[in-house]
Amino acid sequence: MSIPKTIERWHRIALERRADEIAGILGDDCVFESPVVHTPQAGKAKVETYLRGALHVPNTEHFRYGGEWYAERSAVLEFFSVVDGIQINGVDIIAWNDAGLITHFKVMVRPLKAINTLHAKMAEYLVSVGAVPASVLKR
Repeated sequence: MSIPKTIERWHRIALERRADEIAGILGDDCVFESPVVHTPQAGKAKVETYLRGALHVPNTEHFRYGGEWYAERSAVLEFFSVVDGIQINGVDIIAWNDAGLITHFKVMVRPLKAINTLHAKMAEYLVSVGAVPASVLKR
């Protein structure tokens, strides 16, 4: 199976860090599931905020995609990165609708040290953009 158009668009956005193009690939009712947030984040604006964070935090110069598996309207993309010297390995599980807009984006990460690092860095990012209160950094 060739690379689906939605994934081609996502690759361009993620690998070229085109944060301003994120909203254009998201469905209005999309949902984001994070390894560091215990509830799904629903709605285009929230998902865009989290994906912007993903382009800012784990998407360092070390970020790359590895294996990829595709279905008709979904894909699993394995990724690798390094943040603060911590090796990160994870997968993006992405689903889209008939219009090619992302409806569900789930991120899974390993090892635990990577999750803890991402949690701290994403919290800092989300506070810096006003998406969450600064009190989340005081835990």
